[in-house]
Amino acid sequence: MAGETIESAIEAIRRLNAGGMSATLDFLGENVSERDAAVRTRDVYIEMLDAIRASGVDSNVSVKLTAIGLLVDEGFAAENLSSIVEHAALNTDQFVRIDMEGSAVLEGTLRVFERVFSSHPNVGPVLQAYLRRTAGDVERAIELGARVRLCKGAYNEPPEIAYKSMPEIRAHYLELARALLERGTYPGIATHDRRLIAAIKAFVKQTQIPNDRFEFQMLYGCRPRVQRDIVAEGYRLRIYVPFGTHWAGYFYRRVLERRENALFALSSIFSS
Repeated sequence: MAGETIESAIEAIRRLNAGGMSATLDFLGENVSERDAAVRTRDVYIEMLDAIRASGVDSNVSVKLTAIGLLVDEGFAAENLSSIVEHAALNTDQFVRIDMEGSAVLEGTLRVFERVFSSHPNVGPVLQAYLRRTAGDVERAIELGARVRLCKGAYNEPPEIAYKSMPEIRAHYLELARALLERGTYPGIATHDRRLIAAIKAFVKQTQIPNDRFEFQMLYGCRPRVQRDIVAEGYRLRIYVPFGTHWAGYFYRRVLERRENALFALSSIFSS
């Protein structure tokens, strides 16, 4: 985590920028059930965008829709997201990423995304490769021309809707990543899996996809050696930078949801 304040997060981004990496800044918190709390989170994002613009750092923002009112009302969440996206248009990097959450809010998240995207194209979703439905969601995003961040997926979903074995997840991830790289709009290839990173590098080299047509994405503080190698090899890399006071809930929830998350967290401690 990049501290508890916007100022500490901006300093972390400065260091990333100095290492040749861009960032996406996320204010921790989700599952808000009261309108006032959702509005306060929206206002924090306005402050974040102002701080990014004033500091000149290379960063955009990521937001969870349940933090800005999705559990209250989809229209309310869309209004809050529109406010954030419109304010982001004042910045050099105008893009706003919609983080994907558990399957219970997936449909609502995509509905709000498309509602806002219809008038504000500087917004795009995260899609999770371990979900069986995601091939269709990828095709829809390609059709719209929306920017997608593709990740494996962090939530403990049932086998009826999600692949459970890592070989299956990797195979589905690669299938979706290839589609996005060939036909999508500036996809974010978000993974810390060395095998997937190597496979993506081989694919873009084989198909002669330029490095400026996509970016790798990784989490702040995770596998820094791999991060440095990606930049040294001439690829673009964006780091997801979370901050705020809700870090404990964020961390422990992810660790408890999937055993792989705990193993990954431990392995990252020993990377340098």
